[in-house]
Amino acid sequence: MKIISWNVNGLRAIHRKNALKQILELSPDLICLQEIKAKPDQISETERELAGYYSFWNPAERPGYSGVLTYSKIMPDEIKYGLQHESSDSEGRVIRTDIGKTSIFNIYFPNGQRGQDRLDFKLGFYDQVLKTSRDLQTIGNEVIIGGDFNTAHKEMDLANPRENEMNSGFLPEERVKIDEYLAAGLVDIYRLRNPTDTRYTWWTYRFGARARNIGWRIDYFLITENLTERIKKVDILDRVEGSDHCPVFLELSD
Repeated sequence: MKIISWNVNGLRAIHRKNALKQILELSPDLICLQEIKAKPDQISETERELAGYYSFWNPAERPGYSGVLTYSKIMPDEIKYGLQHESSDSEGRVIRTDIGKTSIFNIYFPNGQRGQDRLDFKLGFYDQVLKTSRDLQTIGNEVIIGGDFNTAHKEMDLANPRENEMNSGFLPEERVKIDEYLAAGLVDIYRLRNPTDTRYTWWTYRFGARARNIGWRIDYFLITENLTERIKKVDILDRVEGSDHCPVFLELSD
C-alpha cells in the first residue's frame, strides 16, 4: 500500500497548476490532502474526482479555510469524519479511513500563531487525536497518522531553530506533544529511517526560502510500532512543487 500526504494550500490552485499529476505517477493507493480550502460544489466535476479513486471530503464550515480530502483506490471498511469534538470538527481537520484493522488518519493540525487562544486550541487538538489513537490501539488496530502537524519536533527539523524558539510551530509546549505521541507507541518513521537527515517539507513563500532550503519538517507519518517492519519506503518528495509544502510518501508491504 502506498500513501501520500500533502498540504496543498488550496485544492483549486493545485488543479490550476496540474500538480496532482506529479503524485499520480507514483500510483498511490491513498492520497491524503490537507488545507484544501474548498467544498465539493465549489470546483468542477472533473477536478472533484480522480479516475480510479473514491473520494471522501471533510471541508470546513468556514468558506476558503482548512479542510481535508482523502482519495482511496480501496473502498474503506469505514470512514470517520472529525473527532466528535464540535470546536475542531467544524474546521474540517480529520478523516479516518479504516481498511481492515488499519486506521489511517488524514489530519490538518491547527496553526497556533494567532494568539494564546489558538495555541490552546492546537494543544487540545493534539490531545484529542492522541486519545483517539490510544483507543484504537487498545482494541488492536494499527494506526497511521499522516498530515501537516504544524510543529517541528527537534532542532534538526528546521533550518533556523534558535531564531524560532519563541514562535508557534517550535514552542516547547508544542514539541512536547510530539514526545507524548512517541511515548504512546507511535513512531516517526521518517526520522527512524533517516536519523541524521535535514530535509524539510514546508518553506515560507517569502525570501526565496525554498530555493535556499530554509525550511521546516512539519509533515509526518507517525505509525504504531508493530507496522515498522512492514515499511518498504518512506520519503519526502521535495521536488514536487505546487504548494508551500511538499508531499510525504509511505509504502507498506501488504
